Amino acid sequence: MAAARILVVDDEKSARDALKAILTDEGFEVAEAADGEEALALMPSFMPDAVLADVRMPKLDGLAFMRRCREEGHGAVFVMMTAFASIEAAVEAMRAGAESYLVKPIDVSSVLVVLEKALEKRTLQRDADSLRARLHERYRFHSIIGDSAELQAVFDVVKRAAPTKATVLILGESGTGKELIGQAIHEESPRKDKPFIKVNCAALSESLLESELFGHEKGSFTGAIGRREGRFELADGGTLFLDEIGEIAPSIQIKLLRVLQQREFERVGGEQTIKVDVRLVAATNKDLAAEVKAGRFREDLFYRLNVVAVTLPPLRGRRGDIPALTAHFIEKYAKSYDKDIRGLAPGTLNALLSHDWPGNVRELENVVERAVVLAVGHDLTADDLPPTLRGPRPRDRAAGSLIPGATLHEIEREAILRTLEMVSGSTSRAAEVLGISVRKIQYRLKEYADLANGVAVPSHEVAASADPAGPLAVADVTRP
Repeated sequence: MAAARILVVDDEKSARDALKAILTDEGFEVAEAADGEEALALMPSFMPDAVLADVRMPKLDGLAFMRRCREEGHGAVFVMMTAFASIEAAVEAMRAGAESYLVKPIDVSSVLVVLEKALEKRTLQRDADSLRARLHERYRFHSIIGDSAELQAVFDVVKRAAPTKATVLILGESGTGKELIGQAIHEESPRKDKPFIKVNCAALSESLLESELFGHEKGSFTGAIGRREGRFELADGGTLFLDEIGEIAPSIQIKLLRVLQQREFERVGGEQTIKVDVRLVAATNKDLAAEVKAGRFREDLFYRLNVVAVTLPPLRGRRGDIPALTAHFIEKYAKSYDKDIRGLAPGTLNALLSHDWPGNVRELENVVERAVVLAVGHDLTADDLPPTLRGPRPRDRAAGSLIPGATLHEIEREAILRTLEMVSGSTSRAAEVLGISVRKIQYRLKEYADLANGVAVPSHEVAASADPAGPLAVADVTRP
């Protein structure tokens, strides 16, 4: 690994020389500058990982130099130095973006400790930025986030069905992302440049829904002051997404069946037959087969809709995706509310994994948004979560302090959860850091959640689902 690059900026030559000698002996690559202007000119070529800068210097002082670097997009961490120690000066430096603050004369051990922490933070930040950039490639499918086997199976069906004209029926509980899957089907199809029209069938009365779907002629009913095109006409050449299709009345079911069979219909109050080329994608949280048996849904329409069925798993069935989803929502709402939220405090992820999520991804998003709004620090804590999610307080201890008297299972749990918090919820990155498989991490997350909810995990299930590499070894957990 290449040596970290440190830029020392101080108008006192003796101070620069001393720091350069110390840092060079410690294995750092060091450059020096006598003032902020000289240092600013060095930044593009030297590209330091960290900058040690005096606050008071001629031409361009340390704080002004740091602000200029931030404006120009330099990513180095800054540690400010001054012989004039005061709380006000320290606060000003930290507000300006400094990572730490040292008082002259500089103690050798202090500067090395501060630099080590600053560089470690920069490395973690780089990893987090890299993970965010890779989220689109590894975890997203048209804004749908997750790398669990259950969700990947859904993506596989979508990718195969999307290029065809087949009608797709999306099944799943409320909040699982059925509309996002409908949008993905459209975007992956040859119709992607044509309209994608959405209708929530449960939000409209029978008469309004009929007019909404098929349009109406002037004077066809009270309030019909002119001709109006329906959603089928607007979606011609594209895709029509009908959400909550299990709620439509029998009279509309008949007209919908005709459109699917013959690709034609008449507007409400009209006689002209209108032909359309529309790909239909429908979604429901109801069991349509049961609705057919109960006589509330037409059997022939059900079979017309159910050409390709996609069933979205509830969030409790893919808990391994919770870390990545949480990281995504933290980034989204931290930006929305202009807050510097970087991740989760220890124990918070465990609380999220232990919840059953009856509202699925939509509920998780609302919980994270609330937490971001209420957060007072850089990390979301259990106190920022709704009371129903907090549960018993986790023991706040480092993995190393677990070892005396702890079981391997406790050490493994601590290692997995803390590593996930460190890498912004990426199961693949956590697996890479810990030297185990993604499958093992996802299984363990489900196991921890089940145990927290009082669900017994049968021993044969553990044996069948465990990774062939077996449990984590102590060396894997405790390695530096």
